[in-house]
Amino acid sequence: MQEKPTSFSIKNWSQDDQPREKLLYKGKEALSDAELVAILIGSGNKEESAVALCKRIFASVNNNLSELGKLSLAQLMEFKGIGEAKAITIAAALELGRRRRGEEALEKNKIRSSNSVFEVMQPIIGELEHEEFWIIFLNNSNKVIQKKQLSKGGITGTLVDVRLVLKNALEVGATGLILTHNHPSGTLKPSEVDKQITYKLKTASESLDIKVLDHLIITEKAYFSFADEGLL
Repeated sequence: MQEKPTSFSIKNWSQDDQPREKLLYKGKEALSDAELVAILIGSGNKEESAVALCKRIFASVNNNLSELGKLSLAQLMEFKGIGEAKAITIAAALELGRRRRGEEALEKNKIRSSNSVFEVMQPIIGELEHEEFWIIFLNNSNKVIQKKQLSKGGITGTLVDVRLVLKNALEVGATGLILTHNHPSGTLKPSEVDKQITYKLKTASESLDIKVLDHLIITEKAYFSFADEGLL
């Protein structure tokens, strides 16, 4: 008698092994990262369950959520059982997590140090493969009024329009500015262009009684502060 093929569908597991039921009865904190993603994709492939598939995906990025978030749709779809719809679902969930990190940091609302700037901006630009230049606009209590992307460029650099910065500052009533940009190369050493842009914005802002309080170079795990290093 021929044996029936084994089904790897989550709904055919025992309740203790089903991620959805585990979340329902034990809480979301009880689930591993792989189990959470398995809930998103729902099923694996003919050879492995959704959880086993997700564990294999995580293993490929050293079980690091940040690294998983860097995978393109095409890279996710290289795993058997991950089609376009599942890849999009995974990417969307990770992007929501990244945005939540940024909003949680911004909810603190007041910039107290260079580290608080890093907490706000790292989720936004820290892991990008291209360079972006952002400005944080502050009131006279150092509370964030707005954060705004000014330019986006290749990994070799980006251009900043000083007039646009000052126009935006006046429109929102900012009295302080913090400049931020990322270095996709991972280096924290400011270039001559970084120094020139800082000096140019600082000089122009002073004429309008607006202070440039800091300029941060941000990478995935660290930052360089012009203010901390006495370069302002």
